[in-house]
Amino acid sequence: MKALVFEGPGVTSWQEVPDPGIKNGADAVVRVDAVTICGTDLHIIKGDVPEVTPGRILGHEAVGTVVETGGDVRSVRPGDRVLISCISACGRCRFCRESRYGQCRGGGGWVLGHTIDGTQAEYVRVPFADLSVHPLPSAVSSQDAVLLADVFPTSYEVGVLNANVRPGDTVVVVGAGPIGLAAIATASLYSPGRIIAVDLAASRLTAARDLGADATASAREEPERLVEDLTDGLGADVAIEAVGVPETFEMCTRMVRPGGRVANIGVHGKPATLHLEDLWIKDVTITTGLVDTSSPPMLLRMMAAGRLPGASMVTHRFDLDRMEEAYDVFSRAADTGALKVVLGGRQHGTVAVPPQER
Repeated sequence: MKALVFEGPGVTSWQEVPDPGIKNGADAVVRVDAVTICGTDLHIIKGDVPEVTPGRILGHEAVGTVVETGGDVRSVRPGDRVLISCISACGRCRFCRESRYGQCRGGGGWVLGHTIDGTQAEYVRVPFADLSVHPLPSAVSSQDAVLLADVFPTSYEVGVLNANVRPGDTVVVVGAGPIGLAAIATASLYSPGRIIAVDLAASRLTAARDLGADATASAREEPERLVEDLTDGLGADVAIEAVGVPETFEMCTRMVRPGGRVANIGVHGKPATLHLEDLWIKDVTITTGLVDTSSPPMLLRMMAAGRLPGASMVTHRFDLDRMEEAYDVFSRAADTGALKVVLGGRQHGTVAVPPQER
């Protein structure tokens, strides 16, 4: 098969690799029908995630069709159309029993495109399939469903839920890329009093307004003053960081009111300063987190009911073999206007699956 292979910082290639096979009884092999690129993939290519070693197939978000399952899999079977979660869950360890799948200690967590081969390929082996793939309703297209593999669960769980967004809150979302936009869309479900979006790109601020932001501010034009003006000098109840650089994290801590909540979603490759000389007296709660993907079943129902945006966040579509072009467009979002890019794989009849290893 063909796959996108990480060869070291700054270097990837779309190349021939061996087909995946069943390694454990809980595995499923899935033909990739739709896949997308995450900002985390860009961090990997930059060298910000040293656990990803050369030779790794990238990607952790996809929709596909099951072609083979291990003997222990019960929830899906060959021919089923499924959402592949960005997080795998063993279901047995302490954290999985608490539905904190992102912290799985039984061989799961964020493994796809990280410590095992990922989804930016024609086929992928998914471990712990019973808890790590979700059958898709026919009402949800592959183009829409792929957004529920990572971007929506991450924004909802690590942003909106961690920040405890409540009716009437003033919510500031710093970063109006895909994660920030999904945070705006899911925060809107809780009837906040006002959502303010901050970004450098005018096109992303327009998208933020389309998805429910009540006010927008360029990061170049004193967004902290806008927040102060709109809250009578109090500050935001919630500040959600959706970029992953020190400046935006520190901006969030300055924007939040006493007693407010800062939810960090962004993947940080450099240290950020925590200004405790200012924050120690403000009763501010700061949360971090890796998504657990406990929410996709609920989010799937909401998307099927038309309560979540899907296609409106997808700005570019490519055939699967145009992976390198898609990365170029996504990595230059300021120039291309890219939000989410979705790639669709060509259809296959069968896959050669090696004998199961016992």
